Amino acid sequence: MTTIFEELGVRPVINAQGNRTLLGGGTPSPEVREMMDASEEYYVNLSELMDAVGERISDMLDVEAALVTSGCSAALAYAAAACMTGEDEERIERIPDTSGMPNEIIIQRQLRVKYDRCMTIPGGRLVEIGDDDRTTADQLDEAIGPNTAAIHYFAPGDQHPGALPIEEVIEIGHSRDIPIIVDAAGQVYPTDLLSRYVKMGADLVAYGAKYFGAVNSSGVLTGRKKMVDIARAHSFIGFESSPIRSFGRAMKVDRQEVIAVYGALREWLTMNHEDRIAIYEARVAALTPMLSGIDGITLEDFAPDGPLEGLTVVSDPNVTGMTGSEIVEALRDGNPSIWVRESDLGDRFAIRMMTLKEGGEEIIADRLKEILG
Repeated sequence: MTTIFEELGVRPVINAQGNRTLLGGGTPSPEVREMMDASEEYYVNLSELMDAVGERISDMLDVEAALVTSGCSAALAYAAAACMTGEDEERIERIPDTSGMPNEIIIQRQLRVKYDRCMTIPGGRLVEIGDDDRTTADQLDEAIGPNTAAIHYFAPGDQHPGALPIEEVIEIGHSRDIPIIVDAAGQVYPTDLLSRYVKMGADLVAYGAKYFGAVNSSGVLTGRKKMVDIARAHSFIGFESSPIRSFGRAMKVDRQEVIAVYGALREWLTMNHEDRIAIYEARVAALTPMLSGIDGITLEDFAPDGPLEGLTVVSDPNVTGMTGSEIVEALRDGNPSIWVRESDLGDRFAIRMMTLKEGGEEIIADRLKEILG
């Protein structure tokens, strides 16, 4: 039987990289998929659905408010817009023209990622502080001025030496009445991370819902109710359900996606994560002997300080004749294409289990043996 990918002439991918947008994000569980399918029976007033799900999410996380978005990127864009306009409807309708309103978002050099550009979509201007080594409290305090709309923080932050800790950022920002936006895209486990930053005092926190089992194109914005309500006014549902002509109309979500976020989050918060991790550990244990006989590679635990969710493969080019990066490319060149997580070090890559379908380990092991002779 011809698959849809064969019909389209697109190579299928074996995903051992993780919840990456480029590869489709993730796969909802059968239970979440069933909830999505059930939502097809009727149409629904999306304004009511969005608000109902937002209330359920805020209850589950014990935060003031929540808004389903089209990914973490949209959540960041809405958050930035909310900080720049406040409740002023005239300003809301002028976005992305931010002339005459605070539009600067302070960001530490150590915490720069390509995704922070999402906050410029509604007209925000990123103001980078710090140098290559560190950012100081004085640098943050001195950067705050009349045009400051918000301070950005990329969580968890402590993985970036020299960055100011979030507690200090919140303290300095709030002492000057400046809201804090946290990009916590993948910070979903342990599950208390889904509410930790708001409870620490952050005003708006953005998550990618794909990381807890929803669809690729979904996210959640949590935070103080007043700020989330303003973000809602900027969103597609604010545009559709009120006279306000807000900028977020292009970032809409479907009812199935909203249901998926609700169902997946409920499942994520109630599942036994020890059992989930034990499955990864068993698969790593099964993969290890398959690769142990290949000359020139050594094996290490992926993320040794956290749960065992994968295996790191280190290549010795003097023996294998290939760097880790070259092996990664060779894996991708096959059919099906195999995507693993490449390291910045260049000599290693990781095989992650969370998005790898059952039996994928054997396929990867066989391909590596073929590539490395």
